[in-house]
Amino acid sequence: MPDLISSASNPTVKRLRRLADAKHRRREGAFVVEGVAPVWQAVEAGATIEELVTAPDLLGSSPAAAMVAEQEAAGVRVARLTAELFGRLSERDGPSGLAAIVRAQVRPLAELDVAPDGIFVAAHEAANPGNVGTIVRTAEAFGLNGLVLSGHGADPYAPQAVKASMGSLFHLPIAHADSLDDVFAWAATHGIATVTTSARADATLDELEIRTPVMVVLGPERTGLSDHDLAHGDHVITIPTVGHATSLNLAVAAGILMHEVRRRLG
Repeated sequence: MPDLISSASNPTVKRLRRLADAKHRRREGAFVVEGVAPVWQAVEAGATIEELVTAPDLLGSSPAAAMVAEQEAAGVRVARLTAELFGRLSERDGPSGLAAIVRAQVRPLAELDVAPDGIFVAAHEAANPGNVGTIVRTAEAFGLNGLVLSGHGADPYAPQAVKASMGSLFHLPIAHADSLDDVFAWAATHGIATVTTSARADATLDELEIRTPVMVVLGPERTGLSDHDLAHGDHVITIPTVGHATSLNLAVAAGILMHEVRRRLG
Protein backbone atom coordinates (compact mmCIF):
# COMPACT_ATOMS: atom_id res chain seq x y z
CA MET A 1 0.00 0.00 0.00
CA PRO A 2 1.31 3.50 -0.81
CA ASP A 3 2.40 5.75 2.04
CA LEU A 4 -0.50 7.51 3.73
CA ILE A 5 -0.86 11.24 3.11
CA SER A 6 -0.29 13.17 6.31
CA SER A 7 0.47 16.66 5.00
CA ALA A 8 -2.18 19.38 4.74
CA SER A 9 -0.25 20.77 1.75
CA ASN A 10 -1.04 17.72 -0.38
CA PRO A 11 -2.93 18.80 -3.57
CA THR A 12 -5.92 16.54 -2.87
CA VAL A 13 -6.18 17.77 0.71
CA LYS A 14 -5.97 21.38 -0.45
CA ARG A 15 -8.71 20.72 -3.00
CA LEU A 16 -10.98 19.12 -0.41
CA ARG A 17 -10.68 22.26 1.68
CA ARG A 18 -11.18 24.50 -1.34
CA LEU A 19 -14.41 22.73 -2.29
CA ALA A 20 -15.92 23.67 1.06
CA ASP A 21 -16.40 27.10 -0.54
CA ALA A 22 -19.37 27.61 -2.90
CA LYS A 23 -17.31 29.82 -5.21
CA HIS A 24 -14.81 27.03 -5.84
CA ARG A 25 -17.54 24.40 -6.22
CA ARG A 26 -19.12 26.48 -8.97
CA ARG A 27 -15.78 27.17 -10.62
CA GLU A 28 -14.64 23.54 -10.59
CA GLY A 29 -18.05 21.92 -11.10
CA ALA A 30 -17.34 19.45 -8.32
CA PHE A 31 -18.25 18.83 -4.70
CA VAL A 32 -17.34 16.57 -1.78
CA VAL A 33 -19.41 13.64 -0.53
CA GLU A 34 -18.53 12.09 2.83
CA GLY A 35 -19.72 8.85 4.39
CA VAL A 36 -19.87 5.23 3.31
CA ALA A 37 -23.54 5.16 2.31
CA PRO A 38 -23.58 8.41 0.26
CA VAL A 39 -20.32 7.59 -1.53
CA TRP A 40 -21.55 4.09 -2.29
CA GLN A 41 -24.77 5.53 -3.70
CA ALA A 42 -22.76 7.89 -5.89
CA VAL A 43 -20.80 4.94 -7.28
CA GLU A 44 -23.90 2.80 -7.85
CA ALA A 45 -25.77 5.69 -9.50
CA GLY A 46 -22.95 6.12 -12.00
CA ALA A 47 -21.94 9.58 -10.83
CA THR A 48 -18.60 10.80 -12.14
CA ILE A 49 -16.15 10.17 -9.32
CA GLU A 50 -13.04 12.28 -9.76
CA GLU A 51 -11.28 10.87 -6.73
CA LEU A 52 -12.01 8.66 -3.76
CA VAL A 53 -10.47 9.74 -0.47
CA THR A 54 -10.07 7.21 2.27
CA ALA A 55 -8.43 6.71 5.64
CA PRO A 56 -7.64 2.96 5.70
CA ASP A 57 -7.22 2.93 9.47
CA LEU A 58 -10.79 4.21 9.86
CA LEU A 59 -12.35 2.22 7.04
CA GLY A 60 -10.79 -1.04 8.15
CA SER A 61 -11.84 -4.21 6.36
CA SER A 62 -15.44 -3.15 5.75
CA PRO A 63 -17.14 -3.93 2.43
CA ALA A 64 -16.51 -0.29 1.49
CA ALA A 65 -12.77 -1.01 1.44
CA ALA A 66 -13.37 -3.68 -1.19
CA MET A 67 -15.51 -1.22 -3.18
CA VAL A 68 -12.66 1.31 -3.12
CA ALA A 69 -10.26 -1.34 -4.39
CA GLU A 70 -12.66 -2.24 -7.21
CA GLN A 71 -13.03 1.40 -8.23
CA GLU A 72 -9.28 1.89 -8.16
CA ALA A 73 -8.81 -1.15 -10.37
CA ALA A 74 -11.33 0.41 -12.78
CA GLY A 75 -9.22 3.56 -13.04
CA VAL A 76 -10.63 5.86 -10.35
CA ARG A 77 -7.97 7.82 -8.48
CA VAL A 78 -7.70 7.02 -4.77
CA ALA A 79 -6.03 9.19 -2.12
CA ARG A 80 -5.23 7.49 1.19
CA LEU A 81 -4.95 9.74 4.23
CA THR A 82 -3.92 9.19 7.80
CA ALA A 83 -6.83 8.90 10.21
CA GLU A 84 -5.69 12.07 11.95
CA LEU A 85 -5.69 14.15 8.75
CA PHE A 86 -9.00 12.72 7.54
CA GLY A 87 -10.54 13.59 10.91
CA ARG A 88 -9.36 17.19 10.58
CA LEU A 89 -10.98 17.46 7.16
CA SER A 90 -14.20 15.69 8.09
CA GLU A 91 -17.55 17.47 8.49
CA ARG A 92 -18.76 14.66 10.77
CA ASP A 93 -18.30 13.44 14.30
CA GLY A 94 -16.81 9.95 14.17
CA PRO A 95 -15.83 9.99 10.48
CA SER A 96 -16.11 6.71 8.58
CA GLY A 97 -12.92 7.19 6.61
CA LEU A 98 -14.47 7.52 3.14
CA ALA A 99 -15.18 10.56 0.98
CA ALA A 100 -15.27 11.35 -2.71
CA ILE A 101 -14.84 14.31 -5.05
CA VAL A 102 -17.77 14.10 -7.47
CA ARG A 103 -18.74 16.07 -10.58
CA ALA A 104 -21.79 18.28 -10.08
CA GLN A 105 -24.80 17.50 -12.27
CA VAL A 106 -27.15 20.50 -12.07
CA ARG A 107 -28.54 20.98 -15.58
CA PRO A 108 -30.25 23.88 -17.34
CA LEU A 109 -34.03 23.81 -16.96
CA ALA A 110 -34.48 23.17 -20.69
CA GLU A 111 -32.72 19.80 -20.28
CA LEU A 112 -35.14 18.47 -17.65
CA ASP A 113 -37.27 15.70 -19.14
CA VAL A 114 -41.05 15.99 -18.79
CA ALA A 115 -43.22 12.89 -18.93
CA PRO A 116 -47.04 13.04 -19.12
CA ASP A 117 -47.27 11.71 -15.56
CA GLY A 118 -44.38 13.82 -14.26
CA ILE A 119 -44.33 15.34 -10.76
CA PHE A 120 -41.85 18.09 -9.93
CA VAL A 121 -40.98 20.40 -7.09
CA ALA A 122 -39.49 23.88 -7.43
CA ALA A 123 -37.82 25.91 -4.70
CA HIS A 124 -37.20 29.60 -5.33
CA GLU A 125 -34.26 31.12 -3.47
CA ALA A 126 -34.33 28.60 -0.63
CA ALA A 127 -31.58 29.94 1.62
CA ASN A 128 -30.95 27.02 3.97
CA PRO A 129 -28.84 24.24 2.43
CA GLY A 130 -30.20 21.76 4.98
CA ASN A 131 -33.72 22.47 3.71
CA VAL A 132 -32.58 22.00 0.11
CA GLY A 133 -30.95 18.67 0.94
CA THR A 134 -34.04 17.51 2.82
CA ILE A 135 -36.27 18.46 -0.12
CA VAL A 136 -33.97 16.46 -2.42
CA ARG A 137 -34.20 13.43 -0.14
CA THR A 138 -37.99 13.68 0.20
CA ALA A 139 -38.59 14.27 -3.51
CA GLU A 140 -36.52 11.23 -4.43
CA ALA A 141 -38.24 9.11 -1.77
CA PHE A 142 -41.67 9.96 -3.22
CA GLY A 143 -40.54 9.25 -6.77
CA LEU A 144 -40.66 12.79 -8.13
CA ASN A 145 -39.18 13.43 -11.55
CA GLY A 146 -37.05 16.42 -10.70
CA LEU A 147 -36.23 19.43 -8.53
CA VAL A 148 -35.95 22.93 -9.97
CA LEU A 149 -33.94 25.51 -8.04
CA SER A 150 -34.39 29.11 -9.14
CA GLY A 151 -32.73 32.39 -8.30
CA HIS A 152 -29.79 32.76 -5.95
CA GLY A 153 -30.60 30.14 -3.34
CA ALA A 154 -28.54 27.65 -1.40
CA ASP A 155 -26.12 25.40 -3.25
CA PRO A 156 -27.50 21.83 -3.44
CA TYR A 157 -23.88 20.64 -3.24
CA ALA A 158 -23.01 22.52 -0.06
CA PRO A 159 -21.82 20.10 2.67
CA GLN A 160 -25.02 20.55 4.72
CA ALA A 161 -27.21 19.91 1.67
CA VAL A 162 -25.24 16.85 0.59
CA LYS A 163 -25.42 15.42 4.10
CA ALA A 164 -29.17 16.09 4.41
CA SER A 165 -29.89 14.51 1.03
CA MET A 166 -28.48 11.17 2.25
CA GLY A 167 -27.35 10.23 -1.26
CA SER A 168 -30.67 11.03 -2.94
CA LEU A 169 -29.13 13.79 -5.04
CA PHE A 170 -27.47 11.07 -7.13
CA HIS A 171 -30.88 9.73 -8.14
CA LEU A 172 -32.97 12.91 -8.54
CA PRO A 173 -32.56 15.17 -11.60
CA ILE A 174 -31.81 18.73 -10.46
CA ALA A 175 -32.15 21.76 -12.73
CA HIS A 176 -31.53 25.47 -12.25
CA ALA A 177 -33.36 28.52 -13.60
CA ASP A 178 -32.32 32.15 -13.29
CA SER A 179 -35.75 33.31 -12.18
CA LEU A 180 -39.10 31.97 -11.08
CA ASP A 181 -40.66 33.62 -14.13
CA ASP A 182 -38.51 31.27 -16.21
CA VAL A 183 -39.83 28.31 -14.20
CA PHE A 184 -43.47 29.29 -14.77
CA ALA A 185 -42.79 29.87 -18.47
CA TRP A 186 -41.15 26.44 -18.77
CA ALA A 187 -44.07 24.83 -16.96
CA ALA A 188 -46.61 26.52 -19.25
CA THR A 189 -44.69 25.43 -22.34
CA HIS A 190 -44.79 21.80 -21.20
CA GLY A 191 -48.38 21.85 -19.94
CA ILE A 192 -47.32 21.46 -16.30
CA ALA A 193 -49.89 22.58 -13.73
CA THR A 194 -48.31 24.67 -10.98
CA VAL A 195 -49.35 24.57 -7.33
CA THR A 196 -48.26 27.45 -5.10
CA THR A 197 -48.87 27.98 -1.39
CA SER A 198 -49.80 31.01 0.68
CA ALA A 199 -51.15 31.42 4.18
CA ARG A 200 -53.60 33.92 2.66
CA ALA A 201 -55.05 31.49 0.11
CA ASP A 202 -58.76 30.69 0.26
CA ALA A 203 -58.45 27.11 -1.01
CA THR A 204 -56.90 24.41 1.16
CA LEU A 205 -54.72 21.49 0.23
CA ASP A 206 -57.70 19.19 0.79
CA GLU A 207 -59.63 20.97 -1.99
CA LEU A 208 -56.90 20.79 -4.59
CA GLU A 209 -57.79 18.97 -7.79
CA ILE A 210 -54.61 17.55 -9.28
CA ARG A 211 -53.65 16.43 -12.75
CA THR A 212 -50.29 15.57 -14.25
CA PRO A 213 -47.81 16.78 -15.14
CA VAL A 214 -47.73 18.93 -12.02
CA MET A 215 -45.19 20.99 -10.08
CA VAL A 216 -45.27 22.19 -6.49
CA VAL A 217 -43.66 25.64 -6.23
CA LEU A 218 -42.19 26.90 -2.96
CA GLY A 219 -40.86 30.32 -2.03
CA PRO A 220 -38.04 31.54 0.22
CA GLU A 221 -38.07 30.56 3.90
CA ARG A 222 -38.53 34.08 5.26
CA THR A 223 -40.96 35.65 2.82
CA GLY A 224 -42.66 32.89 0.84
CA LEU A 225 -43.79 33.61 -2.70
CA SER A 226 -44.54 37.19 -3.69
CA ASP A 227 -47.95 38.29 -4.97
CA HIS A 228 -46.39 38.48 -8.43
CA ASP A 229 -45.28 34.85 -8.20
CA LEU A 230 -48.58 33.65 -6.74
CA ALA A 231 -50.42 35.25 -9.64
CA HIS A 232 -48.52 33.00 -12.04
CA GLY A 233 -49.55 29.76 -10.32
CA ASP A 234 -52.44 27.69 -11.63
CA HIS A 235 -53.50 26.81 -8.06
CA VAL A 236 -52.87 28.77 -4.86
CA ILE A 237 -53.57 26.76 -1.72
CA THR A 238 -52.86 26.81 1.98
CA ILE A 239 -51.86 23.88 4.19
CA PRO A 240 -54.49 23.76 6.97
CA THR A 241 -53.11 23.74 10.53
CA VAL A 242 -54.80 23.81 13.93
CA GLY A 243 -51.99 24.81 16.30
CA HIS A 244 -50.53 28.17 17.23
CA ALA A 245 -47.67 28.06 14.71
CA THR A 246 -48.18 30.60 11.94
CA SER A 247 -45.95 28.87 9.40
CA LEU A 248 -44.17 25.60 8.62
CA ASN A 249 -40.53 24.88 7.95
CA LEU A 250 -39.90 24.97 4.18
CA ALA A 251 -38.76 21.36 3.93
CA VAL A 252 -41.69 20.18 6.09
CA ALA A 253 -44.18 22.07 3.91
CA ALA A 254 -42.55 20.65 0.79
CA GLY A 255 -42.79 17.14 2.21
CA ILE A 256 -46.49 17.50 3.04
CA LEU A 257 -47.27 18.80 -0.44
CA MET A 258 -45.21 16.18 -2.26
CA HIS A 259 -46.72 13.37 -0.20
CA GLU A 260 -50.26 14.59 -0.81
CA VAL A 261 -49.72 15.00 -4.55
CA ARG A 262 -48.15 11.53 -4.79
CA ARG A 263 -50.91 9.97 -2.66
CA ARG A 264 -53.69 11.39 -4.78
CA LEU A 265 -52.08 10.47 -8.08
CA GLY A 266 -51.15 6.97 -6.93
